[in-house]
Amino acid sequence: MFDPCPTPRVFAMPPGVDFPRKLVDGLRARTAHLPPEALARVQLVVNTRRMARRIRDLFDAGPPCLLPRLSLVTDLGEHADLASLPPPVPPLRRRLELTQLIGKLLDQQPDLAARASLYDLADSLAALIDEMQGEGVSPDAIRHLDVSDLSGHWARAQAFIGIADRFISTDDSALDVQARQRRVVENLIERWQTDPPQHPVILAGSTGSRGTTLMLMEAVASLPQGALILPGYDFDQPDHVWSGLDDALLSEDHPQFRFRKLMRGLDLNPTQIAPWTGDEPPSPARNKLVSLALRPAPVTDAWMSEGPHLTDLAPAMADVTLIEAQSPRAEALAIALRLRQAAETGQTAALITPDRMLTRQVNAALDRWNILPDDSAGLPLQLSPPGRFLRHVAGLFVKRLDGEALLTLLKHPLCHDGGERGAHLLHTRDLELDLRRNGPPFPDSVSLTGFAIRKEMPDGWMRWLATHFCGQQIAGELPLGDWVRRLRDLAQAISAGSTGETGTLWDKNAGQKALAVITALEDEAAHGGTMTARDFADLLGALLAGEEVRDRDAPHPSIMIWGTLEARVQGADLLILGGLNEGSWPETAAPDPWLNRQMRDKAGLLLPERRIGLSAHDFQQAIAAPEVWLTRATRSDDTETVPSRWLNRLTNLLQGLPDAHGPEVLEGMRARGRQWLDWAETLEEAPRLDAAPRPSPRPPIPARPRQLSVTEIKRLIRDPYAIYAKHVLRLKPLDPLVQAPDALLRGIVSHEILEKFVKDSVLDGALLTREAFLKRADALLEEHVAWPTARKLWLARLERITDAFLAAEAARRSDGGPIAFEAQMKKRLDPLDFTLAGRADRIDQTARGSLRLYDYKTGAPPSAAQQAKFDKQLLIEAALAEEGGFDGLDPMPVAQAVFIGLGGTYKEVPAPLDKEPPAKTWADLRTLIDAYFQPDQGFTSRRMLHKDTDLGDYDHLARFGEWDRTATPNPEDLT
Repeated sequence: MFDPCPTPRVFAMPPGVDFPRKLVDGLRARTAHLPPEALARVQLVVNTRRMARRIRDLFDAGPPCLLPRLSLVTDLGEHADLASLPPPVPPLRRRLELTQLIGKLLDQQPDLAARASLYDLADSLAALIDEMQGEGVSPDAIRHLDVSDLSGHWARAQAFIGIADRFISTDDSALDVQARQRRVVENLIERWQTDPPQHPVILAGSTGSRGTTLMLMEAVASLPQGALILPGYDFDQPDHVWSGLDDALLSEDHPQFRFRKLMRGLDLNPTQIAPWTGDEPPSPARNKLVSLALRPAPVTDAWMSEGPHLTDLAPAMADVTLIEAQSPRAEALAIALRLRQAAETGQTAALITPDRMLTRQVNAALDRWNILPDDSAGLPLQLSPPGRFLRHVAGLFVKRLDGEALLTLLKHPLCHDGGERGAHLLHTRDLELDLRRNGPPFPDSVSLTGFAIRKEMPDGWMRWLATHFCGQQIAGELPLGDWVRRLRDLAQAISAGSTGETGTLWDKNAGQKALAVITALEDEAAHGGTMTARDFADLLGALLAGEEVRDRDAPHPSIMIWGTLEARVQGADLLILGGLNEGSWPETAAPDPWLNRQMRDKAGLLLPERRIGLSAHDFQQAIAAPEVWLTRATRSDDTETVPSRWLNRLTNLLQGLPDAHGPEVLEGMRARGRQWLDWAETLEEAPRLDAAPRPSPRPPIPARPRQLSVTEIKRLIRDPYAIYAKHVLRLKPLDPLVQAPDALLRGIVSHEILEKFVKDSVLDGALLTREAFLKRADALLEEHVAWPTARKLWLARLERITDAFLAAEAARRSDGGPIAFEAQMKKRLDPLDFTLAGRADRIDQTARGSLRLYDYKTGAPPSAAQQAKFDKQLLIEAALAEEGGFDGLDPMPVAQAVFIGLGGTYKEVPAPLDKEPPAKTWADLRTLIDAYFQPDQGFTSRRMLHKDTDLGDYDHLARFGEWDRTATPNPEDLT
């Protein structure tokens, strides 16, 4: 197939060429004059399964022929002569073993790292071990590095890297995947040196970025009938630029660096790399421009010398569009519009980007036209329904069951889907409403049984609920195998439901992938040791996050979303290079906790810039397509973005070539992009809707409330609309599902503490002590507050005010004492057919027979001025006392009414009875209520709130935000 050659045989294809298609065309052309079986003798080795599938599809498309022997680089170990090596150690086992060793090290030296970073450290160290094995770097090479200026960091790093010694060995019985692959390649090369194959061996599509692959490529190129076919080789790059790519520290991020490294290993010069076919790229002139733009930084002076010779810029960039959107949303919508046009015209189009957020936005935008692109990335398994379900079930082991966790699982689509799913959802709805209204914040079997009795729930469903959700928290450590079995059994039982039928947890692609993860974890559990529930949940989440699943239903055949890896082996009429910003494309290099750049270079490991160089090569190949879009957003999250270094170089080069009309060409690219951005903006335009007016409804007089509590008078003054919504519309705010130790609960508990303590001290004066008060407080907090932290904080607050409260209480007892607690009050306002009701926290009677009214406030007590205008609670209670409105008490004069503040400090604020006497308050109250029984009086929203930032329960109903306090109320007569 190949003529004898004194040098290693290396071919290449330029950027922009459909590599798999031209690879097949070249094979057919080179064997056209040979017998049909000649093609079948060719051994074609490629680096990805996607490439192999594409090549097979191209051969299947015809004309008929015998197929070459197609294999992957990673399949070489399956050859009969090389299969003597045992299978590699599963990566999961290695990670579990590393986790155990790192955990023991952290137990011995807690200052090395946080316990929460255990699995991240294990994964990072496993990656370092894989890289050392793949690049053939021994532990001694790492250990003997000169790190005199990094002694502190290096001492900590060595403590971890020392763990790697036991896993990097020459023993063939326990090889990792990378170590086994390298051993296979070494054995293959050793065999080739004594018995080289005489049939053609072609390795195609690889750049040699990993040491093992590069070693194999060098061996294949030196075979009698061996050849390499390189993708995206820059035939336009001058020799002096190639020679300047020898230093990895300076040139690793260049797109052609890996090819220069290969040429040095084979002792070749750039002129000895031959084209595989004679086909030209779609735009040779564009390839020359991009090649010049991507020159290494030390030689960009060539822009000045070579740039003016690029005279055909206009045709080169005629099919390139530059989108510079104001936001990621605008960028995504413009891309979606172009993909929609491609779908209409039958053009194959692909979006290429590593930015998954951008792809999700484009997917959402395409959904409005019912276009489902073929997304190669899929969905992370942890975000799929089975993945989320398993993580929620594992969470039951970690912490005490709360209402949110319970309902999250009950509402999950995989919960109780074995049968009677509809009835289950009805029961779940009833349970949610009951938990919101009655609690408790942490449901248990007792509280759930009480709910079942109140609502007459089915016994079977109730038993299933109590058995599988309550009491699952485990505080200690268990072997990993026990955790996995508990998870599998509990997940299956929750999925099956109370009917006993099998659920669909393990069905479909996502379920099968999740089951495979659980099975693999179960198989390797013996190497995982013991762990806590939190560690197990973290491990499960990390394993699920490392898998992807595709559950696509008939995606569009010509609209694709690719990662950069897929773009290397596919072809399309239109390529859209999206998210061209620094940090996205190229992605920011991940921090290495073990070795810096110089140490990696000295040890022979890969530099962080390797990924940037591979991304640059992907960019150089993609931008050479027949039609190209370059898109980016100039702002993201309210910050300016930095354009990708390659896009920046390209635009700067064009801007600096005025004699070649570079600025005009660049403006043409931007103008084409602005047209699509304008269309996207037009698509987003929505008809203007008038803002809602400030409501002031006027319901019929008979529908207006005939009874209010004393505390609601303040709301009637400040926000009448809230009274209308609650009593006329009869709307009640839904209590939060996630109950928290909020101000309302603190107020309720504080009231009960003071009431019971004062009652006890009235019966036994000896209890009026600090110890008795705090003992009573601690007991009631333990009973009513389920959050330990809140109990401690609230008890500490009470401790701060205890002495001041007891001193004030002693003074109050010196002139009378309590006669009523939580006293009921009710009084009719004649002749208005209106009743005022409520409760007084505490009533004392003086020695002279007059009353003192007290109200406890855990927040800030209202000032005298606020009480006079708005917060009239105590003033109204005083008026009710003198009007005989308290049950069991005759009309009596009120000597004093006081708010007792129990906030950060003890504080007493008396009601201004001298300026607002009870008779005046009663008359003002009658006037206020009478006003709201007039037909022309509306219930205005947010009439006199204390602050604009104050929030009401019914602000959303009033559509507050579309208007503000300066808006004139809009009266509306209701019937």
